[in-house]
Amino acid sequence: MISWSKHIYVGKNIKRKKDKVIADINSKKATFGIYCIIFAFHPDNLFEILDANDLLYPHYKNKEIHIVGLAKGRKEAYDLVHEMLMEVYKKTGNFNVRAYFT
Repeated sequence: MISWSKHIYVGKNIKRKKDKVIADINSKKATFGIYCIIFAFHPDNLFEILDANDLLYPHYKNKEIHIVGLAKGRKEAYDLVHEMLMEVYKKTGNFNVRAYFT
C-alpha cells in the first residue's frame, strides 16, 4: 500500500508535473525516469530510492510504502535525499526521518 507524506519533496525537473506524476503512480501507470524516495524497509536505514515503475511489481503490492520525495533521474534523487537529510538534521539535531516526515 502506498502512502504519501504531507509535504512531498520534489526535484526541480518535475516540479510542474508533480500532480500528474502522483496521479500516475496512484493509478499504477508506467512512468519514465521518475524515482521515488521512500522510507527504507529495513529499520536501520533511512531512505531507499526506487524507480517508480518498480512499484508495479507484485513484490511491492503488500508492502507499506511511504513516499516522501519524487525526482526525475537517479542523480536528482540522490541530490534530493541529501537536501532532505540536511534539513532534518538542521531542524532536529538528529536523523530521525520517520518522525520528521510523518
